Amino acid sequence: MMALTAYSAQKAEPVSISIDMSEYAYHPETIQIQVGQEVTFEMSNNGVLTHELMIGSQAKMVDNRPSGYQQDFFEAAGVEPRVTGGEVEEGGHGHHEGFMVMLPESGDESSMTFVVTEKMVGEWEMGCFEQEGVHYTAGMKGKLVVVP
Repeated sequence: MMALTAYSAQKAEPVSISIDMSEYAYHPETIQIQVGQEVTFEMSNNGVLTHELMIGSQAKMVDNRPSGYQQDFFEAAGVEPRVTGGEVEEGGHGHHEGFMVMLPESGDESSMTFVVTEKMVGEWEMGCFEQEGVHYTAGMKGKLVVVP
């Protein structure tokens, strides 16, 4: 009984984090989440161009352009997030692969919810690879830190 009480006391509270996308940035640029949390990213396109959110590590180069990640955040953890709004792509679209949520028009909004697992612990990168990687090269990337 004591072990169950200790676990309950340490359970992370659900969190909702707003992510604004614009030319060429995410706000906030760094996000920290914790294992056990149910996390909802509330994303909005506040720019004039199409933007997307991908999370992974080790940017992959295709034809000398950044084009997604070598390791996809959700695939590595075996987690499929729930997404409402936006356009969702899994496994690849156009010139890059991985799970992503795209907000094609200014004012578009989407939410993505998932539970953070131990397989997600570490430092990950958020990136937008639109216009054949131009957004990423222009600095549209951020950091996602997952702590135990």
